[in-house]
Amino acid sequence: MESWDEADVRARIRETAARDARRERLGAHTHRYELTPPLPEAEIRVFEECHGIDLPREYRSFVAEVGNGPAGPGHGLMPLTQPRPEADEEWAVDDEWRDDRLPGRLAEPFALTQPLPGRIGAPTDALTGGTLMLAEQGCGMFIRLVLNGPRAGEIWQIDPDWGGFTPVSPGFRAWYTDWLQNP
Repeated sequence: MESWDEADVRARIRETAARDARRERLGAHTHRYELTPPLPEAEIRVFEECHGIDLPREYRSFVAEVGNGPAGPGHGLMPLTQPRPEADEEWAVDDEWRDDRLPGRLAEPFALTQPLPGRIGAPTDALTGGTLMLAEQGCGMFIRLVLNGPRAGEIWQIDPDWGGFTPVSPGFRAWYTDWLQNP
């Protein structure tokens, strides 16, 4: 399993937070540059067994060694095993998070073998099975981690209105590291 340097990741997040004291970067007001503690191995294993999946190594090691969100790209990483703390208002991301945890949803085969550019114009449920929502980008766009098939481990963005469903990174480590390095 690829290892993360928790101290280095947290130090980079603190540096970025110091440079963005007014929280002007996308999502900073939501995730506040804070990371919750890592998840115990047993809790991750129960999640995988419950959903009939194996999480991609890069993501799995992150939640096991660094944290279970929220500091991260977009409006922050969604937690793996616990819903977002109650907020003042309902947020579309909460429904996406709950839908991903419906029985069998994460174990479904990922429907795409190639990007689907352009306006989708149809319900996205048929496309997002076999993926885990990682972050919300705003305006109905979500970042998803492919869990199954030949694209497993890739990070894709779904923008049903204009951008389609397309890959944005070959893996979680590259995607998250890019966010850390490019404030």
